Amino acid sequence: MKLIVLDRDGVINEESEAYIKSADEWIPLPGSLEAIARLNHAGYRVIVASNQSGLARGLFSIDDLNAMHRKMQRALSLLGGHVDAVFFCPHAPEVKCRCRKPATGLLEDIGTRLQVEMTGVPVVGDSWKDIQTARGIGAQPVLVLTGRGEETFASHSSQMEDVAVFADLAAAVDGLVGD
Repeated sequence: MKLIVLDRDGVINEESEAYIKSADEWIPLPGSLEAIARLNHAGYRVIVASNQSGLARGLFSIDDLNAMHRKMQRALSLLGGHVDAVFFCPHAPEVKCRCRKPATGLLEDIGTRLQVEMTGVPVVGDSWKDIQTARGIGAQPVLVLTGRGEETFASHSSQMEDVAVFADLAAAVDGLVGD
């Protein structure tokens, strides 16, 4: 099985310092949904793994989060694509849970649920936490320069020797599956 794990905010949709709190605020990045559809057509299972501490902070409800994901799935379906599953951490950072990136709990859960070894699986993100999470489980870290990606690259460029870096998700998919 071909598998890829994507962060959500800053990779698939616009990032916001004020959090994405509703389906109306969930706006896909240019080319990201088409890139996911291309992954599907190339035989990849696409999984989203995302920290969503806005739940614990009371900024949005689980119903709001589900509405965001329904909007994403509807938009993808118009392009012949889909996300196979969304895994998220609902906890605030101070909880120190096993599922909040950079901890590897979300990726471990994905591997367990899908009965797949996560070693070498591409994990695409825009933050240093995403890179650390991928490394922590032996997955292949991929950085996109959308969202917080440019800032992440600027802050950690000397630590990116094992990281594939792309302008955006569409470019990362080009690098993974070609034209």
